[in-house]
Amino acid sequence: MAKISSETEFTVYDLRVECVEINGDAEGSYDVGDYFEVHGENLVFPEKQTFPIYALSALIPLLPAKQRESDSNDWMSTPVKVTDPDPDVDGTFEISRIGERTVTPKSASDGE
Repeated sequence: MAKISSETEFTVYDLRVECVEINGDAEGSYDVGDYFEVHGENLVFPEKQTFPIYALSALIPLLPAKQRESDSNDWMSTPVKVTDPDPDVDGTFEISRIGERTVTPKSASDGE
């Protein structure tokens, strides 16, 4: 369970975003099973796998919220499904929590 561990650290979930369904023509864009992960603040793509920017634009706003702890009754606590905004592709992506990590942010006083 993600939680605040001290005044200078906090815990976030790592995520996996995976294509779970395609109902249109995704030729050259992505296939069912294609995925990327979010480790802390970084997007991590498997080697030689691409990802369309339009689908990414629908997913990005949800990722920080999904990384944070949420109430068990909150829909963010379940695997979240998001549809590609391209109506010709009509792909569905699932955002799942796959692990936790502790983050120690750098403050302005650290010179960063």
